[in-house]
Amino acid sequence: MKDLDNIPAVMAEIGERAKAAAAKLAYADPSAKARALEAAADAVWSARADIVAANAKDLEFGREKGLTDAMMDRLSLTDERIKGICDGLRAVAGQDDPVGAVMTEWDQPSGLHIKRIRTPLGVVGVIYESRPNVTADAGALCLKAGNAVILRGGSESFHSSQAIHACLVEGLRIAGLPEDAIQLVPTRDRAAVSEMLTMTDTIDVIVPRGGKGLVGLVQREARVPVFAHLEGIVHIFIDKDADPVKTLNIVLNAKTRRTGICGAAECVLIHQEALDTVGQGVIRALIDAGVRVHADETLQTIEGTQAASTDDWGREYLDMDIAARVVPDIDAAIAHIRQYGSNHTDCIITEDDAAAERFFERLDSAILMRNASTQFADGGEFGMGAEIGIATGKMHARGPVGAEQLTSFKYIVTGDGTLRD
Repeated sequence: MKDLDNIPAVMAEIGERAKAAAAKLAYADPSAKARALEAAADAVWSARADIVAANAKDLEFGREKGLTDAMMDRLSLTDERIKGICDGLRAVAGQDDPVGAVMTEWDQPSGLHIKRIRTPLGVVGVIYESRPNVTADAGALCLKAGNAVILRGGSESFHSSQAIHACLVEGLRIAGLPEDAIQLVPTRDRAAVSEMLTMTDTIDVIVPRGGKGLVGLVQREARVPVFAHLEGIVHIFIDKDADPVKTLNIVLNAKTRRTGICGAAECVLIHQEALDTVGQGVIRALIDAGVRVHADETLQTIEGTQAASTDDWGREYLDMDIAARVVPDIDAAIAHIRQYGSNHTDCIITEDDAAAERFFERLDSAILMRNASTQFADGGEFGMGAEIGIATGKMHARGPVGAEQLTSFKYIVTGDGTLRD
């Protein structure tokens, strides 16, 4: 590795090594990739004391930076969360290998047989903030899809990411795969991010995972294609036909289980006909749970709420805050979400099938839910083992980005001396 003072040279070398590794991974034996991930999981669990010690350095750094409690929670690693990392690695290892899978095939009257098969993207650059588990998730999914990956974690998770990355490399070594398949940018210098965004010769796609500032920077400056993972401005609409018990449990779980994840509810919309039956009870329950409710004029009559400002609509709090508004009907709720949402995840609570169908039909968020906590907006919960992020754009990948979404495709065309007239 070159002198870390010369960031362009460092990143150019990382890119070239990743490109060389990707060429080998494209045809790597699926069993070797699975073995690498199983060995990485073993290594993570064996090194958990070292990982927790590294994480303690990051937590101290985070406190010095004045990170919010929610951000500190995202940064923190415990034995339970480390076990979750191991479980995620094993889950990805156990999935069907997407590379070479036949998506569709057909015969043409000309005599040609045509197959469309999955193929790796090449080199994926992942830029993320705070959450050190992304190091393992992104590394595992890219490897499973036959891609090399360049990981650039946040400055807050620098030591934790290094400790986890070392375990991933150990897995690659044990499986006999190129160790350059999963590389971690070895510096906190932000110049490394700027370099990654312009490495068109060696990086095939960039996946940003973080706040609005990071994603906005990437979208503005990237010359490499981007899978956008925008804010999780998650709405829950309580319909007039919502079940009171389901509603209370879902809203509390969606907001308070973990406030710092992108699937956490940030705005609750209440049908005016549900206000007296369930709406007021939900608002009081949120307040009792310690949530600061930024309420519209109608809901401000409930003791403990605070007046919402125009900035509260369309805001990702990632904390114990939620915006709340009464709407006259389902169409008003849909209009509000269209105006203020981020096309990430939105939910309707209702026992009315027609209302749910209208909600699903007229909104185009990457994930739409009915009668379920929005905290399920997660690749692991979708059965993908893990995720790199929730893609909110409409090109190529959308929703949870797992191994299958990290592939492209190619056509295999066979004939038998077939000529075109």
